[in-house]
Amino acid sequence: MTRPPARRADELRASGIAEMMRLAAQTPGAIRLEVGEPDQPTPSHIVAAAFAAARDGFTRYTPAPGLPSLREALARKIAEHNGLPTTPEQVVATSGSVFALSAAMLAVLDPGDEALVPDPGWPNYRSALHLIGARAVGYPLVREAGYEPDLEALRRLVGPRTRALVVNSPSNPTGAVFAPATVRALVELAAEHDLAVISDEVYEEFVYEGAHHSPAAFDRDGRVITIYGFSKTYAMTGWRLGYARATPAVAAAMGRIAEAMTGCPSSVAQKAAEAALAGPRAEVDAMRARYRRHRDLVAATLGEAGLLAAVPRGAFYALVDLAHIEADSTTLARRLLHEQGVATAPGETFGPSARGMVRISLATEGRQLEEGCRRIIRFAQGAADAGATGGR
Repeated sequence: MTRPPARRADELRASGIAEMMRLAAQTPGAIRLEVGEPDQPTPSHIVAAAFAAARDGFTRYTPAPGLPSLREALARKIAEHNGLPTTPEQVVATSGSVFALSAAMLAVLDPGDEALVPDPGWPNYRSALHLIGARAVGYPLVREAGYEPDLEALRRLVGPRTRALVVNSPSNPTGAVFAPATVRALVELAAEHDLAVISDEVYEEFVYEGAHHSPAAFDRDGRVITIYGFSKTYAMTGWRLGYARATPAVAAAMGRIAEAMTGCPSSVAQKAAEAALAGPRAEVDAMRARYRRHRDLVAATLGEAGLLAAVPRGAFYALVDLAHIEADSTTLARRLLHEQGVATAPGETFGPSARGMVRISLATEGRQLEEGCRRIIRFAQGAADAGATGGR
């Protein structure tokens, strides 16, 4: 008899996002608002650099933490763009920012340890912690406060096994951009309890109000590990290249973990990344402006209809509140797809506080996004009318 999968694998469930992607792919003409992915192509100069690398035979293994030339370029970017003095020894290039996050967790957590993760928050935080044998403890982001964290509630959740705090700003799925005082307070809380801070900043380029503030800017003792990526900034989701900044010791540990689990990042993708860093930023700026217009569109449609949980200030997502129709967000997402042909991500996949909500992506062609919003409003109005007439 064939052995069943190991328990940790068997207990790991696909996210609600993946399930809705599968269903949407089977629905002809569906408006796809469920996927957190830029709908534009990778800029041409990046593709040209990758093509040249492949054509010239640059297709062999590289060092596990990335090419020295790429790590130098990343250290310059972090120093100049993020304002954080950085050496190449502090940087690790990884096979996607998802793996950078997992490697960071593996570097600072042992089985049985606990990590505080945002609720609502990206579901991969919880799944990665499950796979390494650590426990996720959700801390509340407060809707009435623009989805900033409840610091006192967070403090009460710190226990004897708590070893890390995961922070995500700009945020998926809320679109929150934490105020500098909040970020400073999070780092001070982590220092008080000797916690590592794993800061997911893959949406750093997409801020529409205020400014992005990194926990590393307030870090006095090297406890912050910052996760960056190329996927969102340069529309390179399929290239699978991320990077992290940490102390040299933690970066070296992450490099050893990468060697054991992925070998090294793609050589061709690393050359593409070097071209992205060195090339023009006009297309990044254009994406930011485009997503801001989409944010304004959503605020003017779903917001005025009373369906927007909060106006996003960054990233490219919005939470839509449909709890007055149905508490189960998976049911809501399925009904929206079946009845209106609009694919969304179930709120509960991001945590229990997003029950009764769905997430939509603003990184969608404008006319499709506008039509998707119209259909969501139609869905909400139809449900309200049905309720007023007893469902008849």
